Parts: sequence; C-alpha cells; structure tokens
Amino acid sequence: MRKTFILITIFAGAVLIPGIACTEKKETKRGEALFKQYCSPCHTDGGNSVNPKKTLLKKDREANGVKTASDIIGKMRNPGPGMTKFDDKTIPDMDANEIAEYILTTFK
Repeated sequence: MRKTFILITIFAGAVLIPGIACTEKKETKRGEALFKQYCSPCHTDGGNSVNPKKTLLKKDREANGVKTASDIIGKMRNPGPGMTKFDDKTIPDMDANEIAEYILTTFK
C-alpha cells in the first residue's frame, strides 16, 4: 500500500509540476505582451522616458513606495503627472495584474 502511494505521488508530481510551469510561462508571456502594448512606449527596458527617477527597477519602485502588484496597478489606475491613466475598461484587472507580475519578475 505504501509503495503504491509513493508511486502515485511521484507520478502526480511529474505530471502536475510541468503543467504549473507551463501555465506560469503562458502568464509571463501574456504579461510581457501586454506590457509591450501599453507600457513600453514610456518604460522601454524598465526605464522611464518622462521621469528617469521613477523607473520600473526594484530600487526605484521601492524608493517611490511601489512594492507590490497592487501598488503597480494603483499607479496604472491613478498615475502621477506625465503618465497615461489606464482605467479598468482600457486594461481589465486581470490584464493589469499580469502586467504588474511581469514588472515584478522582470525588472529587479
């Protein structure tokens, strides 16, 4: 009985873990595509063409109080001077979250 349980656990791990990695890759690719569509005109390679002190790099984000995906989405919805406002009709919440996660994982 114990051997059967171990074999099932190993098999489930071999099947499920690659599936999770594949889903994460799809989300990252989607976040990247959305970022390129909406954000990269001003934030090429994580920079900031309007205000160079407010790049998407972790040190600059954190210095400006932007630490989480929710913080990034907040800036998208209610930006400061010079940044385009992206309401939830332009970028739905699910897409905004994918963009935010892409930023957090890409610009370190």
